[in-house]
Amino acid sequence: MESKTFVVPNISCDHCVTTIKREIGGLMGVKEVTGDVRTKLVTVMWDSPASWGLIKGTLQEIGYPPEG
Repeated sequence: MESKTFVVPNISCDHCVTTIKREIGGLMGVKEVTGDVRTKLVTVMWDSPASWGLIKGTLQEIGYPPEG
């Protein structure tokens, strides 16, 4: 299992975190998504067929691109 923790600057409220959890959590292979409004940190844990490229692309599509 792979995991990554990253900053999402566009997070401003609990609804943002809920949207990220719903969209990323719905990807095949994603096991867990957590987010914190205060720190703007998101952690994703996944197995194949999910990949960081797929997760990052989905975040960009829904308006929550990861920093860097």
